[in-house]
Formats: sequence, C-alpha cells, structure tokens
Amino acid sequence: MNLLDFLIPAAHAQTAGGAAPAGGGFGMLLMPVILIAVMYFLMIRPQMKRQKEHRAMLDKLSKGDEVITSGGVAGVVTDVGDNFVTVEIADNVRVRVQKGAVGNVLPKGTLKSA
Repeated sequence: MNLLDFLIPAAHAQTAGGAAPAGGGFGMLLMPVILIAVMYFLMIRPQMKRQKEHRAMLDKLSKGDEVITSGGVAGVVTDVGDNFVTVEIADNVRVRVQKGAVGNVLPKGTLKSA
C-alpha cells in the first residue's frame, strides 16, 4: 500500500447499464441557488442599506452641522456645495473635503463639550 492510496481513492469503472445517481439534476442546481440567496441576505443587502443611509445623511447635510470625516477630522460645516463641504476644524482654519469623506454627523454641542 502506498500513502497516496489513502489520500486519493482509486477510481473504479462503472458498468454500462448502471442506474443514474439519485438526486443528480435538481440537487446540484439547488445548492448554488441557496448559496446565492444566503450571500445576498448576509452580504449584499446590508451593504446596500448602509450606502442608502449614508447617501441620505449626505443629502441632509447643512451649515452648522458637526461632522467627523473618514480621516478622523472633526469640525463644523461652514459651506455645502454639490461635491465638496467646507469644514472648520479650529478658529479660522477651514478644510474642504469631498462630501463622500464625511463619515458621521454628530449631535449638536458634541465638539464644544470635548
């Protein structure tokens, strides 16, 4: 006996008039469909929901909102454009960032208390 015989089973020839394997067609088609459905509900759908919530948050962004960017910079929105937002991070220090870089809108007064 060879060690390879334990790892790889030997192939046996099938007789000519043998019966078809049970559950061949429908069972093989059902598993990929179930796998795709599970991936949709566990991965794709929650990601689409987060994107929709983020887009809605960016649309409601207005002057005076306290925000944190995806880079971790916290400040107050002073100007909102179509693609860019101006954030004041200190007295007379303003930074322009893309709207998509705004990570969270903080409750009013959060930056003053910190």
